[in-house]
Amino acid sequence: MTMESTAVSYDTILYAEDGPIAYLTLNRPDDGNMFNAQMCQDIRDCIDAIRRETRTRVLVITGAGDRFFCIGGRKDGLEDTTLYAGVLPTLDIYESIDRLQKPVIASVNGFAVGGGNVLQMVCDLTIAKESAVFRQVGPMMGSFDAGFGTWYLEDLVGKKKAKELWFTNPKISAAEALAMGLINRVVEDGRLAEETRKLALEVAERGAFALAAIKGAFNARHGGVGGLARLSHDLLLRAYLDSDEAKELGAAFGEKRKPDPDKFGH
Repeated sequence: MTMESTAVSYDTILYAEDGPIAYLTLNRPDDGNMFNAQMCQDIRDCIDAIRRETRTRVLVITGAGDRFFCIGGRKDGLEDTTLYAGVLPTLDIYESIDRLQKPVIASVNGFAVGGGNVLQMVCDLTIAKESAVFRQVGPMMGSFDAGFGTWYLEDLVGKKKAKELWFTNPKISAAEALAMGLINRVVEDGRLAEETRKLALEVAERGAFALAAIKGAFNARHGGVGGLARLSHDLLLRAYLDSDEAKELGAAFGEKRKPDPDKFGH
């Protein structure tokens, strides 16, 4: 596997490409790869850049080291205020993953706790090593995620199980997570990178436009008008504008004449 770093560098994450695969690595291993204000900004900016390039077709998100995928967030670098400037912008990360027209795979290399567990849930697919641990600890810390962390979890494991995970905060092994539908695949610890790459290449072989449309359709349920717009505006509208119908309508408007309906629907 040949990994190439791009010219863009970030303070808290690593970015590299391997053919059609983009790799985003959370790079704060000495602090559990926890989100801070800078990391949230770096992830958001990186995913936005991935959205605007055509070199890659799949994004893999993982954590540096072999202990932590991500264990939540810290308020480092935020203003001391109850206004939005004092809130860790983790939602910017989750929303950027939803908005990305490319499939996103979480490769869980260790503990995925709190916001780290929500991060892997928001990703389209999750592959984890056998020793990975998943946990939702919010109420133990006096916090909560009343949005992505609840709705997405309910979709994955069902309402009763989702409430149990939030109300009792158990540690969940990779095998248990797989059995309850929280993740997609479990592999031997030493094979995580290899199996992640294999899965990413398998996805990358599918039609990029079709995958983007499917992702937009899934997100329309939770994203409402935003999800529907990404399917219809970002994707289908472009195809429509290249149709004979759209061209005839545009030409008729420019020429101040009535359009020819015989050119519609072909």
